[in-house]
Amino acid sequence: MRILTWNMWWRFGPWERRRDAVLAWLRRERPDVCGLQEVWAAGDMNLARWLANELGMHWAFAAGEVMPHWRARVRSPALDTGVGVAVLSRWPITGTAVTRLPTDGAPERLRPALFARIDAGPYEVPFFTTHLHSSDDGTAVRRAQLDALGRFVAGRRGTGPFPPVVTGDFNAEPDSPEVRGFGAPHGLVDAWTRAAPDSPGATRQARNPYRPGPGARDARIDYIHTGAPGPAGQGRVTAVRRTGDGPVDGVWPSDHAAVVADLAG
Repeated sequence: MRILTWNMWWRFGPWERRRDAVLAWLRRERPDVCGLQEVWAAGDMNLARWLANELGMHWAFAAGEVMPHWRARVRSPALDTGVGVAVLSRWPITGTAVTRLPTDGAPERLRPALFARIDAGPYEVPFFTTHLHSSDDGTAVRRAQLDALGRFVAGRRGTGPFPPVVTGDFNAEPDSPEVRGFGAPHGLVDAWTRAAPDSPGATRQARNPYRPGPGARDARIDYIHTGAPGPAGQGRVTAVRRTGDGPVDGVWPSDHAAVVADLAG
């Protein structure tokens, strides 16, 4: 089973051409289940729906809140555009649930976590995706959000043999207090540490043209976490790598690279 997580960078930059570049990378990788963040939605239009239709996948979406400062950075057609997180799946999505993550004293913003129960044939896969608080000094907020996310996962992990899969843009690096404190208390492990611990795997790349400025540097802030494998090895991480990390026809798909992990069935 191939899992992918990717931040779509909302409607910033040349978003229509970027959308085609995202689609090209997804067709190349052929993921079975995707967790997507900063997914735009405008009226009946939704990036997750469009991608699902193009790829022949099922989809689910949870609305978040557009940050006020984002609107000053885009042209007027995006002003009525919403944002959220989404799941794409090659198999039916038989149930969903959404929780609102806490702000812990920061300005009140809607940051959802989305659960999707995936009917993957012999197994049901409890799948989650989210997008955490982004300020550089937001460690306490992200820690509270990850605690809430862990409880959300624990309440919906089910009793089947396939472990929960948690994806998202955590806006924090692996050695940060919030990320280091997330996995073990909730029985989850960063897929990267299981399969590629010696590879840096930066998903925020200084060479990405959408991340200009002297402060740009490489950082890994996007994650796939999994629970303990099932009794026959179900959900065991066999490979993990970065993808979506270059242009298609001269256009970079996002300001983030994606992470893709292969899990045993």
